[in-house]
Amino acid sequence: MSWAIATFFGAGHLRPASGTWASAIAVVLAVLAYEAGFALLVPLGAAVATVAGFWAVPHYLEGLLGDDPPEIVIDEVAGQWLALSFTVIPLWWHDVPNLLLGAWPGWLMPFLLFRIFDIWKPWVIGRADQRGDPAGVMLDDLWAGLFAGIVSVVLAGVYHGAVAPWLG
Repeated sequence: MSWAIATFFGAGHLRPASGTWASAIAVVLAVLAYEAGFALLVPLGAAVATVAGFWAVPHYLEGLLGDDPPEIVIDEVAGQWLALSFTVIPLWWHDVPNLLLGAWPGWLMPFLLFRIFDIWKPWVIGRADQRGDPAGVMLDDLWAGLFAGIVSVVLAGVYHGAVAPWLG
């Protein structure tokens, strides 16, 4: 069970860039949930993936060499769904009908920003990653998801408040 959760049912074995693959799969699942009318499954999924990851990662790491093998991607899934929650919830609240094509920045920006923060690892993201323990495996991606979500909302506010009015 810890293998299935930690690798997100084997997605962590996709190469190259297993974290990017897992993030992309998380985005696809979030968009599908939104389009099917279940937008609130995204933040719920983030919470479930977080709790499951904090349980599974220590169990998966028992007896393995290294503190964050690339096949562990539940942290990317949790962080990506956290980032997406910042845009999906307001879009759902405002009854935006089409996330895939109509409101595509609502999934593209959190995806790109999450990957940037996860790879770059500035500030507390890097500190969490340097912990070298199972909690650090999860925490760096949760911080990256939080920052990606916040920046996505700020960029949306700038666009809708300052840029869009000028475009007519």
